[in-house]
Amino acid sequence: FIMFEKVLVANRGEIAVRIIRACKELNIRTVAVYSEVDANSMHVQMADEAICIGKAPSSESYLRIDRIISAAEITDVDAIHPGYGFLSENAHFAEVCESCNIRFIGPSPRAMNALEDKAISRALAKKAGVEIPPGSEGTVENEKDALVIAKKIGYPVMIKAVAGGGGRGMRVAHNDISLVKGYHTARAEAEKSFGNSGVYIEKFIENPHHIEIQILGDNKGKIIHLGERDCSVQRRNQKLIEESPSPLLELKFKKLRDKIGKAAVRIAEAARYTNAGTVEFIVDDHGNFYFLEVNKRIQVEHPVTEEVTGIDLVRAQIEIAMGEPLRYSQSDIVIKGHAIECRINAEDPFGDFRPSPGRVEMYYQPGGREVRVDTHAYAGYTIPPTYDSMIGKLIVKGKDRRDAIDRMNRALNEFLITGVKTTISFQQAIMQDPNFRRGVYSTNFVEQLLGGARRELIEEKT
Repeated sequence: FIMFEKVLVANRGEIAVRIIRACKELNIRTVAVYSEVDANSMHVQMADEAICIGKAPSSESYLRIDRIISAAEITDVDAIHPGYGFLSENAHFAEVCESCNIRFIGPSPRAMNALEDKAISRALAKKAGVEIPPGSEGTVENEKDALVIAKKIGYPVMIKAVAGGGGRGMRVAHNDISLVKGYHTARAEAEKSFGNSGVYIEKFIENPHHIEIQILGDNKGKIIHLGERDCSVQRRNQKLIEESPSPLLELKFKKLRDKIGKAAVRIAEAARYTNAGTVEFIVDDHGNFYFLEVNKRIQVEHPVTEEVTGIDLVRAQIEIAMGEPLRYSQSDIVIKGHAIECRINAEDPFGDFRPSPGRVEMYYQPGGREVRVDTHAYAGYTIPPTYDSMIGKLIVKGKDRRDAIDRMNRALNEFLITGVKTTISFQQAIMQDPNFRRGVYSTNFVEQLLGGARRELIEEKT
């Protein structure tokens, strides 16, 4: 295999910091790229070299393939790590890297094309013998076809952007009127967010649980999974809290764990997948599970898997890209303890979660045993309004779920950020919610929490 001497990080924020740290531990030099507004960002200070690639809008900087490749060629790097978001799932970008003799630290363009969008992924999952929710065959081209499909599979249905992510380009419809409105809204949102207005329709599963499986594949065709993460605590399809292992599988469907893990590997094998990825499923209250999509990149929530398996996923990504075979087999993967991650966002939880950009005046992060903070923030840092509002991620590990929740509650109490509004108090309220503590929740949990009596406690804490 080829040892990398220098890697360019084609991202920003906490994931850029995370990648730089992994590179440093492998004695690999790093190059940061940044927009004008990110000149004082932590990843720029930490990297060995840094190059400005444009103005604040991502369309003029972090999404500019030509500028990123120019920066890579000027600094003579061996590889590019795309992180998550931006160009991380762009097969064309991976192809351009290859054509310039630069390794892309992620799946091959072939694997990305095999899982090009959600509609294509559904067809591949079906071939691999994995159940998918009833829905349209491919994209739905007009509202007339949308109505026919919805009536055939029965309401409620979910309209989804084929190139979607982060909850954008998604709408639930309960009748013909909301279907027509949702169809056009989802298409417009998808075009704006992804440059692709294609949508498909699938049956909406009531009270769904969002379970995802972390996979790793080397260049020799070996693919393993590293257990599951439960990402059911969401708001508007944006994840807020992730944990591993899943309380649903631990408490109710323990035999399902092996089945879902094997299904994820089958899908990855069908796509001849390489590097790190996540296969997402929904599980209903009866233990039926359905394939959703494959995220062809490292996930925001990868730390919870790292904590319970002891495997550094970003390091594994780099080693696989260098041509190293996987060091472990499926039988080597043992889940120990319980890990929880809270996303700390610069948002006002009682102002409809509006972003709260601005200057961080005071910043004190929690510490102590089994507490980890992945962030790019510091006192004096200005959170720009241009990008995602995430300040960082608070990750804790406990000997069991109860221990992890208690540790998270303590750590959240220690976390001090002033100058901007944050979701810390909202996360505290979740940790104290009796249903969450019992592990009894689904993807509509946050809406129920906001609409219920617990709202008083949240507002009091704020």
